[in-house]
Amino acid sequence: MWTAKRFGMKVTRYFAGFGPTLFSFRRGETEYGLKAIPLGGFVKIVGMTPQEEEEEELSEEDKKRVMWRKPVWQRTIVLSAGSAVHFILAFVIMWIAAMFVGLPNPAFAKALDDVAKHPRINVAKCVVVANEQRDCNPGTDPASPAKNAGLRDGDTITKVNGTAVTTYLDLVKAIRATPPGPATLTVTTDGAEHTVTVDLISAQRTSLTEKGKTETVSALGVGGYLDPGVPTTMTYGPVDGIGAAGSFYMDTLGNTFTALKKFPEKLPKLWDAVTGSERDPETPISVVGASRIGGELADRGLWSVFLWLLASLNIFVGIFNLLPLLPLDGGHIAVAWFERARSWFAARRGRPDPGRVDYAKLMPVTYVVIIVFGAFTLLTVGADIFNPITLK
Repeated sequence: MWTAKRFGMKVTRYFAGFGPTLFSFRRGETEYGLKAIPLGGFVKIVGMTPQEEEEEELSEEDKKRVMWRKPVWQRTIVLSAGSAVHFILAFVIMWIAAMFVGLPNPAFAKALDDVAKHPRINVAKCVVVANEQRDCNPGTDPASPAKNAGLRDGDTITKVNGTAVTTYLDLVKAIRATPPGPATLTVTTDGAEHTVTVDLISAQRTSLTEKGKTETVSALGVGGYLDPGVPTTMTYGPVDGIGAAGSFYMDTLGNTFTALKKFPEKLPKLWDAVTGSERDPETPISVVGASRIGGELADRGLWSVFLWLLASLNIFVGIFNLLPLLPLDGGHIAVAWFERARSWFAARRGRPDPGRVDYAKLMPVTYVVIIVFGAFTLLTVGADIFNPITLK
């Protein structure tokens, strides 16, 4: 709205929400208001297309202010302004998070990456025998074989029954391949190597080779080693926070593009979730799912992750709205620049200007996009209602 008015376009309506109007008021030539369905909002700019101008009864003065008659660069700025606000909001949210609740610590991320590279362990107090994602309960769950054998956090296991292991995954595979009962481990503690006998127990775990399949395997009761002295998040001052927020912003931006590329391959899994299969946590979520997860984060006091989620949603919406598909703003931008390029080529060849694109001819494609987006929205909302992703 602000950019349109700055360029002299006529803005008649500015509303939050869709559907029936709850209330509105007028300031100058613009009506502001709130509608009943809180799924977005809109700005009504007079004459976004030549066809719209023909359908509206406009004075000669207003005809000079219709959007489609303005330079293409001005229309591009106006159409991309909504996404720009999302991008700005995302950065501001990350900057606030950097100062007050923290951003992911790069050192912790590196330590997390290093976990899989070495067979160094953290020792659990007990073992969850069932294939469940929960913390173990020392009162009811069996004690960890590693703890019973005297292993300590930071120990490195180099052999299982004489078979060498060089990564944490090697260790997991070796333990799972060993029958429950006594097993001999070669362990390095503070630089000194020694041998330990452990009594492995049976547990249910997800197969490493067949997705979704549960197997009965041996368990040692350890995890990959993470240095407890490395904090998961870091807070910054107002100045340092700008750089930290910028770095996190670029990481999130890259991850968003990666996620968008994977959308098509996630659709079958999303359908499986709606029809009763286990929900893959990597499947897309709707505003319902995002709100649910946001509520769980707030309920647990995980405000840093709550703000990261809010920022990433703003980045996603900003990018999504710029996709070159009608009726998205990106589609209108694509049409405007196509018109510009077509006119330029015609002028170079000495031919008459072909004029504006007839939006009526684009309506079938627009309807297809609307139907596809609508179906996708219903699918994600359905999955988020009947088979939601929840925090572990």
